[in-house]
Order: sequence, then C-alpha cells, then structure tokens
Amino acid sequence: MPAIEYFYSGHSAFAYLGSSRLKDIAQAAGAEIIHKPMDLHEVLEGTGDGGFAGRTAKHMAYYFKREIDRWAEFRDAPVLGHRPTHHDNDTRLCNGMLIAGLQQGLDIGTLAHAMLEGHWRYDADLADRDTLVRLAREAGIDPEPLLAAALSDEVQAIYRTNTREAVDRSVFGSPTYFVDGDMFYGQDHLEMLERALQRPFAGDWPMTNYVHGAK
Repeated sequence: MPAIEYFYSGHSAFAYLGSSRLKDIAQAAGAEIIHKPMDLHEVLEGTGDGGFAGRTAKHMAYYFKREIDRWAEFRDAPVLGHRPTHHDNDTRLCNGMLIAGLQQGLDIGTLAHAMLEGHWRYDADLADRDTLVRLAREAGIDPEPLLAAALSDEVQAIYRTNTREAVDRSVFGSPTYFVDGDMFYGQDHLEMLERALQRPFAGDWPMTNYVHGAK
C-alpha cells in the first residue's frame, strides 16, 4: 500500500484547505495517510524561517488572507474571513489528542478535519477541552480517552519526536507531505502529490542537492 506522510498542526489554515482533497486523493490511490502532528512554531524556528513575527505586513496580508480566501473558494472549504480569535493558543492539547487517537488505533482523519474546520470556519478554540469534546463527538469519536492521554508524557514525547523529525527533514510548514521520501510542501501541491502516487519518484531527495554551491 502506498503511503503519504502528513506533517501538520491541528490549527493550520492550509492543512484545513487541503484536508478533504488529501483524503480524496488517498482513497483514490488506495494510499495510507500517516499522520504526524507537530509543533508548527518550533518547526518554523528550527528550519530558520524565523516564525510569523518576522514576516512583513504585506506578506501576511497576501499569504494569510488573500491566499486563504482564494484557496477556500477553489477547494470549497469556507473560512471565517479573518484570523481565528484563538489562533495563538497552545496547540499541545489538540495535537496531543490526535496523537493519542493514533496510539489508541483510531483513524483520526475525521477528527483532524473537524478540528481544522472548526477552527477556521467556526472560530473554535482548540485549547478548550469542552470545544474539543464537542468536535470529537460530532466526528463520532469518544473524546474522553483521547483527552485523558493528550498531555501524557508518552504522547507529548511523540509530539516532540514528530517535531524534531520535521526539522531534520527540512519541513517548511504545515501541511507538508512525503511520498517515497519526496517532499511536497503546501496543500497547493496536492495535485503534484496525486501525480506522484501514480508515477513514483525515481530520483533522490537530499536537501543538500539543492543548496547553492552543492555538487
């Protein structure tokens, strides 16, 4: 079975915009989605991006307003029209809940989409337990076992491991996908990912091959 490694955060705008399309692509190709929730802020810092604070107002207005609106219309994924009220809240609980679901053998795709859509379409606070309870129940998942484990040492260790792996593999942000080691950054590359599942990459993907001056 082909596999898609999926690095993302449960509060990511562009992960939301690509969520339904990713599911459709995986189902059509008979591919497994390997969910790897990560700490997006640490990934951005670890890859030298500097995080969102260092970006200009014009960059933010284009990339996090115009591009979101444009892709929301294209993907038929409605959004609020403004940055979610609780977007800067701690994401350990929501991402930990997703990892706990994986540890408990659940298919967390539906829950992940519910979180993403809840945050970007309905302004849900993903750091609030009651909100996460509601989103999980609406997705047909019992929230209590997941919430009980979300902040455990075991689950948070996996969260840190996912984050370190993302940095080590030069993940630039959320979402980032890998097929046979080939990286696709951003939901705007989902059609390229779909093509890759049909025509596997025959080359090599060490990032150093693309660094200026590398041989």
